[in-house]
Amino acid sequence: MTPGVEAVARRAREVVPADGVVDDPARLRTYECDGLAHYRVVPALVVIPEDADQLAAVVRACAEHRVPFVARGSGTGLSGGALPHAEGVLVVTSRMRAIRAVRRDDQRAVVEPGVINLDVTRAATPYGYYYAPDPSSQQICSIGGNVAENSGGAHCLKYGFTTNHVLAADFVTADGDRVRLGGGAPDSPGYDLLGAVVGSEGTLGIVTEVTVRLVRLPEEVRTLLVGFGSTDQAGAAVSAIIAAGVVPAAIEMMDELAIEAAEEAVHCGYPEGAGAVLVIELDGPAVEVEAEYAAVERLCRDNGAFEQRVATDPAERALIWKGRKSAFAAVGRISPDYIVQDGVIPRTALPQVLAAIAELSATSGVRVANVFHAGDGNLHPLVLFDEARPGEAEAAEEVSGAILDLCISHGGSITGEHGVGMDKAKFMPRMYDEADLDTMQLVRCAFDPQSIANPGKVFPTPRLCGEVPGRHKGAHPAQEAGLAEVF
Repeated sequence: MTPGVEAVARRAREVVPADGVVDDPARLRTYECDGLAHYRVVPALVVIPEDADQLAAVVRACAEHRVPFVARGSGTGLSGGALPHAEGVLVVTSRMRAIRAVRRDDQRAVVEPGVINLDVTRAATPYGYYYAPDPSSQQICSIGGNVAENSGGAHCLKYGFTTNHVLAADFVTADGDRVRLGGGAPDSPGYDLLGAVVGSEGTLGIVTEVTVRLVRLPEEVRTLLVGFGSTDQAGAAVSAIIAAGVVPAAIEMMDELAIEAAEEAVHCGYPEGAGAVLVIELDGPAVEVEAEYAAVERLCRDNGAFEQRVATDPAERALIWKGRKSAFAAVGRISPDYIVQDGVIPRTALPQVLAAIAELSATSGVRVANVFHAGDGNLHPLVLFDEARPGEAEAAEEVSGAILDLCISHGGSITGEHGVGMDKAKFMPRMYDEADLDTMQLVRCAFDPQSIANPGKVFPTPRLCGEVPGRHKGAHPAQEAGLAEVF
C-alpha cells in the first residue's frame, strides 16, 4: 500500500463505519473484477460509504493525495468499467440504497446510486408507474451503474435509454466537491453537464443521488413470441414493422444457438426448429395495441413466420421474457467461457451483418450465439470458447473484434449500452480520429484535472491532463484554444 493510499485509508476510517473499509487481501480479491471476469486487478483499498458525505470525504482524500479511485455499484458491468486500480481505491456504492421519494404527481423518483434497477419499478408500481430502462441484469444492477454506462434494455426502443430518464443528479466531482446537475424543470439553460455525466463511465466523478422519470403503466400489454426459419426472415420482419410506423415497446431477436442455450437453462418452450425467434411487446391504450397487433401479426406472417403465440396471462408473458432475459447466463450451459459483445448497426443492415458474423464463425471455427435488441440494432453476439484449450481465447477475441469492425463499417458503433471501459478502449481510434479523442479528453480534464477518476478507461492511451499529445508540435489543443485553466 502506497503512502497515499494509507493516508486515504486513515481518512476513510474516520468517516466510514469500520466494516466499510476493506484492506484484507482475501476480501480485496472479491472486488478484482466486474461482470467481465476476463480482466482482474486487486485494488489497494476498498471503501463502502453509506451516504454522500462519507463518499465525498473519501474522494476528497483521494484528490488530496493524488490517489486514483474507481466507482463500483453492483459490479455487473460487462466492459471492465469498474475494474479496480492496483494502486487505487475502489469506492463501492452498494450500501447507498435509499429510495428517497416516489412523487406520483410529477412522475419522478429520487434514489441513491446503489438502488437496484428493478426496485424502482417495484416502488413505483403501487402508484401506477414504472421505470422504463430495463437491462437484462435489472434484478441486480444498480442505478448508479446504469447512469455511468447509459444503460438500455429491451424497452428502450420505444422509451429511450437511461439518459432520457435522468432529470437531475447529485454528483461528487473528482476533487471531492458536491454539486447538483440538472433539476426538476424539463430543460435548463447553459451546458448540459448532466448529459455529459450520464454515460461517462465514472471518468468524471460519482453520482450520489439520481432523480429519474417514471412512466405510467400502460392500459394494455401484449407480448408475442414469433418463430422464423432464419435470422434473415426475422430481420426482414423487424424492418417491415418499423417501416409500417409501428413502434413496439420491444423487439428482441435470438438465433438458433441462443435459443438452444435458453431452452437448456430455463425451459422457456420456444418454437421447435426455429432458426430465430422474435419477442415483440406492444403496449399503450387498448385500441392502439389491438391495431398494432393486427399489423405486426400480418407483417410477421408475410415475412415467413411459421408460429406465433400471444401471452394470455402474466405467467406466460414472464416465461417468454425469461428465455430472453436469461440468454447471457444461459450460454454457460453450452460453453465453459464466452465473450459478451455489444455493438450497434443500422436496423436495415441486420441481414448483411448477421451473414458476415455467420461467415466469421464458420471460417474461424468459433461459435457465436446472437441475442440482440433488433428494433434499435443493438447486437449482443456471444462469442463462445474454452479457455482451457490453447488458442481458443485468442481466437474468440479476434472474432469479437472483427464483429465490432463490422459494426463500424456499416455505420454503427462499438457499444450500445455496455460502455467502452477497459475492454473496448483499443477500438476507439477505429471510430474517432486523434483530434476527436483529444477533444473528448478536454472534457475529462475539465472535470478531473489530476486524471484520478477511473483512469485508463474509455480512452485508448491514458494521458495526464496537460500532457502534449504526440501529433501536436506545440501546445496542447486546450492551451491553443485558451482553455489552459482547466488543467
